[in-house]
Amino acid sequence: MGAASRSIKSIGLEGHDQLNAELGGGFPPGSIVLIEGDYGAGKSALSQRFSYGFVEEGTTVTMLSTELTVSGFIDQMHSLSYDIVSPLLEERLLFLNADFDSGGALTGGDDQERKELLKRLMEAEVMWEQDVVIIDTFDAILRNDPKFESLVRNDEGRQAALEIISFFRDLISRGKIIIITVDPSTVTEDAIGPFRSIADIFLELQMVEVGNEVRRSIAVKRFAGMGEQVGDNIGFSVRSGTGIVIESRSVA
Repeated sequence: MGAASRSIKSIGLEGHDQLNAELGGGFPPGSIVLIEGDYGAGKSALSQRFSYGFVEEGTTVTMLSTELTVSGFIDQMHSLSYDIVSPLLEERLLFLNADFDSGGALTGGDDQERKELLKRLMEAEVMWEQDVVIIDTFDAILRNDPKFESLVRNDEGRQAALEIISFFRDLISRGKIIIITVDPSTVTEDAIGPFRSIADIFLELQMVEVGNEVRRSIAVKRFAGMGEQVGDNIGFSVRSGTGIVIESRSVA
C-alpha cells in the first residue's frame, strides 16, 4: 500500500476540511473520475474544492465550466474562502468557460463551432496539458454537440461515448486525472452508461430533505487504486465563507 499511497495526488486542505482523508488521501494519477448528481447536489462546489485543493498541493489543473465566467468563478471561489487568484495568475490553474446561449451554441461561435464542439474540445491541446482536467458540467457539452445528439437519437449513444472514452484513455495512460461532472437527468442512460462503466472513481451525490434542511452526501460507488480507507458515504455541506464542510456523524 505504501507505494500506491505515495502516487496518490492529494486534494489537500487537511487543516480546512476532512475531504482528503474521507477520500483516502486523494486520487490516483491515471484515473477517470465521474461525479454524478442532480441540479443543486453540489457538483460545482466539489469541482471547485478539488481544483483549489490540487493547486495548493502543487498539482496543475484545467477547470472547464459550462456555467461560470472567469469573474464568476473568482467570485464563487472567494465566497467559499478559496483564494484562487494567485494560482490563476501563475498559470497553475487554467480556467476555461464554455458558455452556451439559449440556442445551445457556444457564445460568440458560429454554426461550425457548434457542430464540432467535442472535436474542438479534444483538439484544444493547451486544455489537456495540466495534471488534472475538470469538466463541470460534462453533460452540457454532450447535449450541445449536434453530432452526439444525432447519434443518441439514432440509438448510437454508446458508440458516440466510446470515441470520447478512447480519447480519455489515451490521456490517463500518461498519468492525467480526468474529472467530469454529470447531471444524469439530462442525458440518456445509453449516453452516460459507458462513462459509468469505465470510471475508475464513481461518486454519486445525493440530496435528502429533512424538514427545512437539505442534507447532501457523496456515495462512493467505485474507487479503484485507493491509498487509504475510503468512506462509502460522506456527508457534506457547502457553506459561504467556509467552503465544503464534512458533516460529522456518530459511528456505532
